[in-house]
Amino acid sequence: MALFKNNPQRFDPFKNFKFLVRWDNRIVAAVSKVSTLKRTTEVVKHRDGGDPSSSRKTPGRTEYDAITLERGVTHDEEFERWANKVWNAGAGRGAEVSLADFRKDVQIDLLNEAGQAVVRYNVFRCWISEYQPIPDLDANANAIAIAKIKMENEGWERDYDLQVDGEPTFDEPPKS
Repeated sequence: MALFKNNPQRFDPFKNFKFLVRWDNRIVAAVSKVSTLKRTTEVVKHRDGGDPSSSRKTPGRTEYDAITLERGVTHDEEFERWANKVWNAGAGRGAEVSLADFRKDVQIDLLNEAGQAVVRYNVFRCWISEYQPIPDLDANANAIAIAKIKMENEGWERDYDLQVDGEPTFDEPPKS
């Protein structure tokens, strides 16, 4: 039974440590962690007057959880530039929020072991609700400084049009 149309011999699930994040058609440098994509649909209970004592359930409003991105602190200013579009206290009265472009669409690509995008999610109308430019600093620690952003969003969907041109193979050298 073929599980994957692009590689019918593949039975292994994809790993969670190879991925890329993009916004503004550019790869965001050094992202080391992306939180779970999660949506929750409220349950609306109702009962008709003539029904027995049990209630019926129907779907209600759907909410999408915020997504947290983490990366090592670098010279790249993309996290800070985007966070400043939502609130930049130094911009002056009436210009604290960049209403024209504080929202972005974001792509999250899951890669196979060879570095090919195999699963893509498009996240819509994201904006930064929390920004942490540096972590707690500790002179006795031995860790990477991690910056974090929390992206609110208005939904996401899988990109079913993503095409994978087959997984690479290494041919055996000719036998002499």
